[in-house]
Amino acid sequence: MSGQPHRYAIVGTGSRASMYVRAIIERSDTTSLVALADTNPKRIAHHVKAIEDAGAAAPAVYAAADFDRLLAETEPQTVIVTSVDATHHEYILAALAADCHVISEKPLTTTAEHAAAILEAEAKSQGTVTVTFNYRYNPLHEKVAELLREGAVGEITSVGFDWLLDTRHGADYFRRWHREAEHSGGLLVHKSGHHFDLVNWWLDAAPVRAFAKGRLAFYGENGKRTGHDRGYDRVHGSSLASDDPFALHMAENTQLKALYLDAEDEDGYIRDRCVFAPGVTIYDDMMALVDYDSGVTLSYRLTAYSPWEGYRVHFNGTQGRLELLVVENDHVNPALKGPNGASVHGTHAAPEEGWYELTLHPFWTKPTKIDLGEYNRAGHGGGDVRMLGVLFDGDTDPHDRSANAQDGVNALAAGLASNESIATGQPVSVADLLKK
Repeated sequence: MSGQPHRYAIVGTGSRASMYVRAIIERSDTTSLVALADTNPKRIAHHVKAIEDAGAAAPAVYAAADFDRLLAETEPQTVIVTSVDATHHEYILAALAADCHVISEKPLTTTAEHAAAILEAEAKSQGTVTVTFNYRYNPLHEKVAELLREGAVGEITSVGFDWLLDTRHGADYFRRWHREAEHSGGLLVHKSGHHFDLVNWWLDAAPVRAFAKGRLAFYGENGKRTGHDRGYDRVHGSSLASDDPFALHMAENTQLKALYLDAEDEDGYIRDRCVFAPGVTIYDDMMALVDYDSGVTLSYRLTAYSPWEGYRVHFNGTQGRLELLVVENDHVNPALKGPNGASVHGTHAAPEEGWYELTLHPFWTKPTKIDLGEYNRAGHGGGDVRMLGVLFDGDTDPHDRSANAQDGVNALAAGLASNESIATGQPVSVADLLKK
């Protein structure tokens, strides 16, 4: 088989799968997409048409329930998992049992039990697990890692991290399956996993304890109190949603229409729920204190209803302080729908203004602004393209950006411990959580 293209299968054919489908068919000399699987045949058909329109051979297609048969019949070398978060473990475990490599979207899984099972299965398999924490590949984050490893602030003592999701991006988690904790683990698992992983990677440390607070303060039935709720359950077919800045009009977006609106009759999944409709079981306002095995403490906050999108992170050390400010977009203008064609966060940069500031503050010295040139605000700060180069092209990885299964568990652990702390009102030990 030497010299033959590497064989890939993808399970979960929602919008995130599109990036991997394109990456594989664009590298037809070295990669081959042999199979697609999903619970919804119309979503698979959309991807198959796109593949054929690009002049590539159509892969075999399977129902997600027939995943074991997919493995046996198409013999992929690597399985890419882009399904609903709570189902990741099912396909990861099956792929490892077949000695396949796995590339999994974050989070690795949504429970400590499944995390332990994945580590155990990988230890017995010839396959390995890679988790796609694409924020590691953002050039700004790479520069932060480089400065910290060079000792720019001396010994790191504490980290502050404040992440703001705006009323375009943040709202989107409250209209789809992510709004239900049983499917996503909540934002402390699904979204904050990115951020916890960044801190773990920057510090080269693992979380050991978390104390957290969280609540649903804005979305869900809070909309009645604040006056934001227009009184409809879903956007499609509702005149009340026509000028709602929180509404997602899927009919205006070719991909969303094909993947979700036109596929509803297959599984009943509604992608355009009103963000103030009942049934939300996740938080939109969260904060956590996380202790690390290195002695560093992280103060973290996630807000999912901000008027602007971006984040601030700072590192205090024995020789100074490093600060990063990233403004993804300085406000949300509902009239500027941008390349996405709808009010939804995607691979394109938001149409509003954005910028970054990276500043080093040594003791007794004027601060230094670090200029990395123009910031690419699309595709997770340019991280997606760089990550695909490592995954599919064998690009060098001098910053050790590739994340393995243990990295996935460490990112998940901070989120799970924070969720448990919110539920109990007590600090939660990561070791105790994983032992359960």
